[in-house]
Amino acid sequence: MGRLFGTDGIRGIANRDLSIQRSAQVGQALATVLRERLGGGKKPRVFIGKDTRLSSDMIEAALAAGLCAGGADCVSLGVVPTPAVACLTVAHRMDAGVMISASHNPFHFNGIKIFGPRGYKLTDEEEAEIEDMILDDAIPMHKAEAADIGRYSHREDLAGEYIRHIAATLPGEKPLAGMKVLVDCANGSASRTAGELFDLLGADAEILCREPDGVNVNRDCGSTHIEALRERVKAGDYALGVAFDGDADRCLAVDEKGNLVDGDQMIAIFATEMKRKGTLRRDTAVVTVMSNYGFMNFARESGITVRTTKVGDRYVLETMLAEGYNIGGEQSGHIIFTDHMTTGDGQLSAVQLMAAMKETGKPLSELTKVITILPQVLVNMEATVDMKAGLAESLEISAAVRACEEELAGEGRVLIRPSGTEPLIRVMVEGPDQGQIEDIANRIVKAIRETLS
Repeated sequence: MGRLFGTDGIRGIANRDLSIQRSAQVGQALATVLRERLGGGKKPRVFIGKDTRLSSDMIEAALAAGLCAGGADCVSLGVVPTPAVACLTVAHRMDAGVMISASHNPFHFNGIKIFGPRGYKLTDEEEAEIEDMILDDAIPMHKAEAADIGRYSHREDLAGEYIRHIAATLPGEKPLAGMKVLVDCANGSASRTAGELFDLLGADAEILCREPDGVNVNRDCGSTHIEALRERVKAGDYALGVAFDGDADRCLAVDEKGNLVDGDQMIAIFATEMKRKGTLRRDTAVVTVMSNYGFMNFARESGITVRTTKVGDRYVLETMLAEGYNIGGEQSGHIIFTDHMTTGDGQLSAVQLMAAMKETGKPLSELTKVITILPQVLVNMEATVDMKAGLAESLEISAAVRACEEELAGEGRVLIRPSGTEPLIRVMVEGPDQGQIEDIANRIVKAIRETLS
């Protein structure tokens, strides 16, 4: 993690951590970096997308001002999912794409994610270059002369191109005809696209949480609050339910019985179907260290190789690209199909899941039987920057973890990591006995507080 960028862009409380001054600096620094790479005084071209939170308009205006001041033309896509920005950046040969969103976080947070011309998030090195320019006054940003200031325009109609791209990943006309699905848009970006997408595919979709008011994004809805969706699916005659987060780059599902289907289970289903069809490259799936230990058991039993990365869909993607794999993702619902998209895409995951149900003729509850998820406890404890930094160096905490892992006797695991997007330390414990792992998690949290507070 850098000084500004976390595992998924720049995050912070809007108008405080992520101020208009900082947003303008990011825009001007990005314009400077792009201009240097293009050379010859060429004017960079940048797409800007945003989610529905109240601060997104303010941050977009500041970011656009910074881009224009640095001599870049910028085009607003309006409210769109994060993967739409990546997709359209490639399709229209833009030099970069920027998404304004704090993903699954509450409305008072916001963030800036940057994609390069190939639709991939910036590398750590590229982010560091922008950080250095913003934080070091000795590194000048380009300040365009009056005649070279960038232009700011709008192309909100381009969202339709993205919708058609997702629909085209399934063969035939109306390929999801007859499938009844309940769709939770989290009052976020999917509110703009989900209705049109599912209609284009012929699904019988009931769309929920599609009335954003600037402050209700992710509030008691979406992939982080899936309880209401579970109850509605269970009570109704639905084949499944799907829930997105604020910027629609992740998806969780609910089977016809109301059971949660998380990212690990979805990746297991996709990998199984891809292997059956002969399209799973190198018979490998890529997941993170946060994936359930049950996924490792599934892969071993299915003859599928698992590659594990540190947390963050960007690291999953880097491994997929470097080694030629085509399915990967996170337990949280970020799932990447490199055959179709350059980043995680919740709506793509949803329609691919429905396609697997349609092709096999099996209900979702049956498809999930390929994997047995071990009980898991995840505790998110508030943490300062100093606490997060001291975590890896603490011998006391390391000793506590070793003792707990010995107690699990090889049938589970303990994972502690600082969040890359929030002021939290995450403590995860997995094992066969729910009571045991809850007790272990509580003991480790207590040890962290006593040692680092």
